Amino acid sequence: MSVAMTQTCPGLYCGRRIINGSLDEECGVCPRGERTNLQKFCERCTEYPELYDWLYLGFMAMLPLVLHWFFIEWYSGKKSSSALLQHITAMLECSVSAVVTLLVMEPVGLLSIRSCRVQMLSDWYTMLYNPSPDYINTLHCTQEAVYPLYTIVLIYYAFCLVMMMLLRPLLVKKIACGLGKSDRFRSIYAALYFFPILTVLQAVGAGLLYYAFPYIILVLSLVTLAVYMSASEIQSFKSLGAKKKRLVVLFSHWLLHAYGIISISRLDKLEQDLPLLVLVPGPALFYIATAKFTEPSRILSEGGSGH
Repeated sequence: MSVAMTQTCPGLYCGRRIINGSLDEECGVCPRGERTNLQKFCERCTEYPELYDWLYLGFMAMLPLVLHWFFIEWYSGKKSSSALLQHITAMLECSVSAVVTLLVMEPVGLLSIRSCRVQMLSDWYTMLYNPSPDYINTLHCTQEAVYPLYTIVLIYYAFCLVMMMLLRPLLVKKIACGLGKSDRFRSIYAALYFFPILTVLQAVGAGLLYYAFPYIILVLSLVTLAVYMSASEIQSFKSLGAKKKRLVVLFSHWLLHAYGIISISRLDKLEQDLPLLVLVPGPALFYIATAKFTEPSRILSEGGSGH
């Protein structure tokens, strides 16, 4: 379908391409790596991602790593040495996958990417905004307006899956001898389930996750920290420092708290935003300070004495 040159291209994402220095007469979809400007011309994306964009990519990159660690811990039983090596391998897999993903994206061979600025939520769902100028025929202009924030995550997940299948089975077979044959590979089987789920989550909810991930990080990190401290019966600083593993879990959650705070504030004003990081230890300190007052056995005993 052609649109006259004197008319502006319809829809939010339809534009005219510049071919060999001349403007195309037809409105249509912009090539990959380009998006329409205010004049409805297809313009090459040459900007670098903002801090918030990198934080979003970091969040999506952390999801498979955290899930790997969770299922490794869940299925490893009491063999802590086996679990530790698997944790390190999972981190290596995700790190290598992240580096390779950056290297294959434009500019190829560099640990940097060029991107289009995210302007609004609809940029993530251009397939929903194909216009019908004559109310009969649809002008298809579906494109990656947030290039490459949408596809780079999917490419990263594919590399993670390949790296896991190359490295983990050999490692698990050698070090997890204490587990049964069906148990030692369960963390790998779990990954074969959660990777498709993460892929669908990115494909369908990427735009929503882009705007909501700082709050998701804060809420989930607070809830999981409270659940862990309750399950481990941590009610004092002494019990907290009794095992190194507890300190590792605590500091990991503190890093997630800080990540969420930085993502929300975006560090637009350093002098105002950096002091907010002082709040990071707050939830853990509050839990320890109030745990003794909410001990179920104490509540039950006081209730019984009251009768």
